[in-house]
Amino acid sequence: MGSDIPFLLAGGTALGGGRGERVVPTATRGTYHWVFALSDEGLSTPAVYAECDRLRGAAPVPQPEPSADLLAALSFGNAEVVADAMGNDLQEAALSMQPALAGVLEAGLSFGALAGIVSGSGPTLAFLCRDAESAIDLAVSLTASGAAADVRKAHGPAAVGPVEVATCR
Repeated sequence: MGSDIPFLLAGGTALGGGRGERVVPTATRGTYHWVFALSDEGLSTPAVYAECDRLRGAAPVPQPEPSADLLAALSFGNAEVVADAMGNDLQEAALSMQPALAGVLEAGLSFGALAGIVSGSGPTLAFLCRDAESAIDLAVSLTASGAAADVRKAHGPAAVGPVEVATCR
């Protein structure tokens, strides 16, 4: 079982630490509408991390830190502000290994997404939309144009009933 499962079971908005096994609730206002573009071709997480290390070269790798801008944006509750604060340190590596993802990101933004990023180590792409209607429009545009073979819509934060979360190792 992946160490990110506790995050998925906790619901709401949370900050994950460690390998994802430490989950701390985070204050959030608003509802966020997402479109996820799924790729037919997978990416190996260890390979993406290795590519990230290769691209960084000998530069020291900083410890991941929560983005103060993103945490503030989430507490503000405005999707546009959240979009401006989004980022993924593994994106360059994932795009290096699967360059076609860059075209899907570009298409999503041209079809009206507020922001688009590689989700985790990829190859799934996450697009933040202004509202539910914009998410439907984006999902239709991505599939109708052929930019993405498969998409999923979601909104959050998602409420989940009380769950006891154990540390997974």
